[in-house]
Amino acid sequence: MNDHDALELLRAAIPSAAGETWADLGAGSGGFTRALATLVGTGGRVIAVDRDARGLAAIRAWSARWRDGGEIVTMQADVARLPELPPLDGVVIANVLHFVADAEAALRGVAARLRPRGQLVLIEYEGRQPSPWVPYPVSAARFAELAAASGFTPPRVVATRPSAYGGELYVAAAERPG
Repeated sequence: MNDHDALELLRAAIPSAAGETWADLGAGSGGFTRALATLVGTGGRVIAVDRDARGLAAIRAWSARWRDGGEIVTMQADVARLPELPPLDGVVIANVLHFVADAEAALRGVAARLRPRGQLVLIEYEGRQPSPWVPYPVSAARFAELAAASGFTPPRVVATRPSAYGGELYVAAAERPG
């Protein structure tokens, strides 16, 4: 997925984030981190969390050249065992939750780090069967169950698009109640 596509997917869920603090959990090499940096603008902050040091190094190298948006901070950690984070206005988890065996516990950890009315944006595959590449599929229906059990409002699917790997990606948004 290129940066333009990542930004368009996030814009469907995040109409306004100027000046806010968001985390990209499972940031990889930063496609959605870069999109979030654009959305939060120069007064905002993006915390890119991933356990892969090489991906985080790529994000740091890019952010050293970045001049058009928010502050970028990297943090090496596992999404399933989140470290302390500042209070967040929002979290993006893109193509990552399907690797987490206990997705409900991970989402409870996310909810605990969000401000009241903070937003969770999930990007996942619809209709995938378990495989080595998607060991714990999270369909939109499963996300609705997980969101309810983890303290979020019912999610709404705000965008879909064909996946380069077959099937479809969906973008869903839920809130931590105020």
